[in-house]
Amino acid sequence: MITEIEVWAFTGTSKGMTRAQKAMFAYMLPVELELHHGDCVGADEDAHNIVRQERPGSLIVVHPPIKDAFRAFCEGDTILAPKDYLKRDDDIVEAGDYLVATPKGFKEEGRGSGTWYTVRQAHRVEKDAVIIFPDGTIQRRLG
Repeated sequence: MITEIEVWAFTGTSKGMTRAQKAMFAYMLPVELELHHGDCVGADEDAHNIVRQERPGSLIVVHPPIKDAFRAFCEGDTILAPKDYLKRDDDIVEAGDYLVATPKGFKEEGRGSGTWYTVRQAHRVEKDAVIIFPDGTIQRRLG
């Protein structure tokens, strides 16, 4: 049997995922996965660790930021060259079949929120996004 590998672009709050977000993220994991994330402390690191624990055979591609201040230094299977935050976020969106996002709140934020910038970028390039809110509820946004 041949299974298709899902490629997830991931973004989330630097505050880290809530327990409910972690549970829903783990529940949603496909059998075969390639995860792309931005290597920041918080939700990126949480997603990385959940995938390593729950799907140890999965491929993880790290898209680190150019600044180390909030970098998690996750051990990915592939670690790309560091880039400015917004360019890196654009690359993550482009790499995925769709985006999974774990924001810190329930309302979309404007400038200054990399998570919501990345969700908007997915919409701009017509990719679907799944948003896991802090209480674990999900919303699907069509690209």
